Amino acid sequence: MIPIKIKKIDPRAYTPVYSTEGSAGFDFYCIMDTLVPADTWRMIMTGISLEIPEGYELQIRSRSGAAIDHGLIVLNQPGTVDSDYRGPIGIVIWNITNVLVTIEAGTRIAQGIISPVVRGEFIEVQELSKTERDQGGFGSTG
Repeated sequence: MIPIKIKKIDPRAYTPVYSTEGSAGFDFYCIMDTLVPADTWRMIMTGISLEIPEGYELQIRSRSGAAIDHGLIVLNQPGTVDSDYRGPIGIVIWNITNVLVTIEAGTRIAQGIISPVVRGEFIEVQELSKTERDQGGFGSTG
């Protein structure tokens, strides 16, 4: 485990928790009742800021229960929170159903994964190495 500093910036905020010992992701909570119309998205505020250690990122993903039970998914998943960001954590939730959904305060709305980051060094070249697949894409492998 790596330490993650949390700052509650709203008194209604919940500290994220892992639901079980084997959970890869921890839960984020909604801090206020929020209406999400059909086929629309809303920014859901969590009331917290986090300090992610350098060399890591926070990935924000949908919760399977929210998706299957209410048709609510994270719009830009996985959302990325970089290690140098210190602002409030907001999660864009998309209601993919055809009915209005109310997210009540205290509802687990998304999950977070702390993941190592590997950065690439870009080297400009005139040619790339050839492979069997080469430039075939968009269904070219069957």
